[in-house]
Amino acid sequence: MAEHVPSRRETLKQSRVPTPILILGFIFVAGIGYVAGALSGQLPNGFNSLIGKDQLDLSSVQATYQAVADNFDGDVDEAKLVEGANRGLVDALGDQYTVYMNKKESTDFDDSLSGNIGGGIGVELSLRNGLPTVVRVLRDNPAEKAGVAVNDIVTAVNGESVKDKSTTEIVTKIRGDAGTTVKLSVLREVETKDFTITREEVNNPSVYGSVVNGVGVMTISRFDGETGGLARKLATEFKAAGVKGVVLDLRGNGGGYVTAAQEVGGIWLDKQVVVTEKRSGKVTDELKSGGSPILNGVPTVVLINSSSASASEIVAGALHDHKAATLMGEKSFGKGSVQKLVGLSEGTMLKVTVARWYTPSGLNISEKGITPDTIVVRTIDDINASRDPQLDAAKASF
Repeated sequence: MAEHVPSRRETLKQSRVPTPILILGFIFVAGIGYVAGALSGQLPNGFNSLIGKDQLDLSSVQATYQAVADNFDGDVDEAKLVEGANRGLVDALGDQYTVYMNKKESTDFDDSLSGNIGGGIGVELSLRNGLPTVVRVLRDNPAEKAGVAVNDIVTAVNGESVKDKSTTEIVTKIRGDAGTTVKLSVLREVETKDFTITREEVNNPSVYGSVVNGVGVMTISRFDGETGGLARKLATEFKAAGVKGVVLDLRGNGGGYVTAAQEVGGIWLDKQVVVTEKRSGKVTDELKSGGSPILNGVPTVVLINSSSASASEIVAGALHDHKAATLMGEKSFGKGSVQKLVGLSEGTMLKVTVARWYTPSGLNISEKGITPDTIVVRTIDDINASRDPQLDAAKASF
């Protein structure tokens, strides 16, 4: 694209930026991570300015540090203690989507949203039932070639257990320079499998598709700064080809920027509500689609599954509520909250839940997900055998 898309660091200087998930958010272990998230605009620096509270009394923390410094028999890494204190403060909120990220984690998160994820193996991870689970294996990338499969549960990286590790920490361990190797241990049903995988450069566009037998298939893997433009370009190609129907594949899409979801919704919707945000029960924002809905009136099926989250659910819910599309596949993840990014000191970052989002009909899908109009199951055996009954059923519906 000719248009410059600002990075997260550039958008830190703006009062409003494209909005995400996960994060569910991402964790691209291309590592790819799962932004199972719906990220909103940037907030001012500083935790107190975010929540509008007085300074927190940290005298007890200082006293604990002093006791450690006076008595601990060993080296004291003050930087690690400060990071641990910050991480612990945020973790104490008890919200899995509110996360403190150190400088490296922040950089990796930024890269995962842009798709420029450097050396990795080409999978996306998300926590399912508290377990780091492979939710997508990128085509023609090292993990696929090695035999890693969707629903594999990561148990160890380079022989080190990842029990109780965050998805971000696991992804950081899996990533590395292209040409180096990483050993991945996974649990597949009841069998443990080990893979030694050589990392490669992974740059995965968020939108791709094709026209087959008069049906346009648009796959969106995440909602990043380029997604709206890429999706609109592909939709224009579909329209020029005179497609009889469109399949919008959002399976395994953990989310991304809310404004990207707004832009994608505008390909079908004409100045209609895409999503409403509420904080403490009060409406704080209402995002509508723009004009020029290229595919307005074109029969559309949206494919979702249990890994479709946040921004994906926003698009699916909006198109469904406005009767612009039918939904097919399996029930979605169920993430109905919005996160914003807060730049902290020395390159660290806070991703914090600031609101709940609702579909145009007023539904918040937290922990419930969206149930498709037509249930079609794709099993692990289907995936490993490269069968796709969900996509086949969607194509056959036109």
